[in-house]
Amino acid sequence: MNSSNPASSGRGRPMVAVLGIGTMGAAMARNIAAAGLALRVWNRNRAPAEELADTGAVVCDSPADACRGADVVLTLLANEKVVAEVMDQARDGLDPRTVWVQSCTVSPEGTRRLADQARRLGVIYVDAPLLGTKEPAVAGTLGMLAATDDESARERVRPVFEAVGSRTVWLDEVGQASGLKLAYNAWVLATVEGVAESLTLARALGIDPHKVIEAIDGSALNSQYVQTKGPKMIEDDLDTPSFPLEAAAKDAMLITDTARAAGLHLGIAEVVREQLGVAVDRGMGRADVAATYRQSRRTAH
Repeated sequence: MNSSNPASSGRGRPMVAVLGIGTMGAAMARNIAAAGLALRVWNRNRAPAEELADTGAVVCDSPADACRGADVVLTLLANEKVVAEVMDQARDGLDPRTVWVQSCTVSPEGTRRLADQARRLGVIYVDAPLLGTKEPAVAGTLGMLAATDDESARERVRPVFEAVGSRTVWLDEVGQASGLKLAYNAWVLATVEGVAESLTLARALGIDPHKVIEAIDGSALNSQYVQTKGPKMIEDDLDTPSFPLEAAAKDAMLITDTARAAGLHLGIAEVVREQLGVAVDRGMGRADVAATYRQSRRTAH
């Protein structure tokens, strides 16, 4: 550990900087503070960060200020470009012993570019995308996918991962964690679109769409996700997002672009990308990803 940091010395309790206080960042920061870890936070719009002052977090004016003295820096920002820009701004606050945990969803190539940036900055890099949305983030039960070239980093980030998640899947190489996240999200988005289209078809055939959810319940294909999202689609309770549709559209682009680069054509993922893109163009981007049901119904009409 950074011996100059009294919050972490001798106790295995890292000081943590969280850069990006959106829905996920705010929830994770609260759980980090609740676990007794010293916390520094920064957000481009200061107001969301100031809401964390009641946890004991130090609210900082710049990325460099937030990172000063931190053992672990956690980035929860919009995309690869923003992550890279913010970490360049953090340069003066970084220590050679700092571990950078990068949790924004990016492509495997994108995370390798960020790992190269980490080497230029002189810090240790952990490719660590998240499995889960707002609810598990609040509950501290996220899944963590992680990979690093520095084995010592695993133990150093463990208190942070335990504070925000219920399990961690470690992979062998930087890039694999982000690749697995895209494979996982391909399944998530196919599930959302599949439920939306099943409900749309039932309604068009004069069948109560609740019956679709009832029929799935108890079957081998049932899941908590279906039982949660399905009723919200039917009731049009979609304007408070767990996972914003515009973020899902970004991920759909990453999935299909990465697949194309690997010489693959993923038929379902390509259709989902198109559907989500149209939904964003029609002003649904800030709704929940399940608002793709609105797009399916509009197409049906």
